[in-house]
This record gives sequence, C-alpha cells and structure tokens, in this order.
Amino acid sequence: MRFTSAATLAGLVSLASAHFQMQYPAPRGVFVEDDEPTFCDGYTQAVSNRTVFPISNGVISMNSEHPSWTVGVIVSTAQNPTAFSDFNNSAPAVQFFQTSGEGIACFNIDLLKSGISGLVDGANVTIEVVYDGGDGELYQCADLTLSSTITVPANATSSCKNNVTSQEGNVTSTSSSAAAAATSTTAAGGKSSAAFRDATFVPGVLAGLLLLAGAALSL
Repeated sequence: MRFTSAATLAGLVSLASAHFQMQYPAPRGVFVEDDEPTFCDGYTQAVSNRTVFPISNGVISMNSEHPSWTVGVIVSTAQNPTAFSDFNNSAPAVQFFQTSGEGIACFNIDLLKSGISGLVDGANVTIEVVYDGGDGELYQCADLTLSSTITVPANATSSCKNNVTSQEGNVTSTSSSAAAAATSTTAAGGKSSAAFRDATFVPGVLAGLLLLAGAALSL
C-alpha cells in the first residue's frame, strides 16, 4: 500500500511540474525546464539568426505536457527585449484561451490583423508564448523577422495532433470551445500577472491535486 501511495504521489508531482516546448517558430534557445517559469525560458538576449515568419496566416506549433491548458501570445517590437515590460501586454497577438489535449498542438497567429503598431513587412519582432497548465505560467520566446511573402513550412504542422483556430478577439478549438476572454498585464517585479486565467480552472486543478495527494498519503 505504501508503494502504491508513493507511486500515486509521484504521478501527481509529475503532472504538476509538466511543461511545454515550442516547435515552430524556433525558440530563443534550447529548452531548459527549470528556467521556463522565468522570462523567455531564461534567455534574455535576442538571437542573431531570427526566423523569417509570415506576417499573415502564421502558425505556432508547440508540445503540451498538460491535458488542459491556457495559452496566449504577446509581442514586442523592441530590437532586443529583455523583460516583460518590453512586451505589449495590453493587446495580445493571440488572445488567451483555454483548451485541452497533450502532444503537439498548433494554432494560428495573424500579426498583420492584430492591429499592433510596428508589425510590418521586414520588422524584427519577438513573440512570447505564455502557457499555463494549472501549476503556474511558463514562457518561451521566438525572435522573428516578419515577411509578407513567406509561408509556414509544411513540416512545421505535419505532426499536429490538436489544431486550434484563433481569430481576432476570440479563439475556438477543435477539442474545446471554452475561451478565456482576458489579457495579461505586467505586475510589479517584472512578472506577468495571471489575470487571463479562467477563475475556476486553476483552483479546481489545485484542489483536485491536494485531495488526491492527501488520500494517497493516508493509505
């Protein structure tokens, strides 16, 4: 019984510490699990070899290790954004939304239609994907050069298991129609606030984990 309890608790800890990894466009650096709760996964300098990225009809591909999660995208037009304050938190490039499904997920991003100033053909920009599987916000960044002539490579979306269709002002998902109408703001100390998260999603997950952990320890 003790072995079962320990195994159950280990599984809960693993679930609570799950992460995500950007596949396309390429992130600033190699994924570092311990740094993902910090700005740009710990990478504070823009890369020189930026990804040439479609200004319209773009796609973000990422691997989710959580069964249910919230995600959104903010953007910076600074040449070398080094902090959350360098990003436009009042107008996300992709509105934050909640969906479900583990594995490779893809959702569209149209920077031209976002209405954010400075997103023009040839501009150097940085996007930051903000992800929350219920145990806190995680961040990865990609440095881009926007192009009106390039398209998304076919191999960037070929392995998608969960396709999410995002639109201006709202997002719908093939696996979940629940959308979080919210924004991310910069809090004191330079960290992004959790205002966009669904008010019932995170407390429910945490409560469930605590109940299961308590039951496992009592066995």
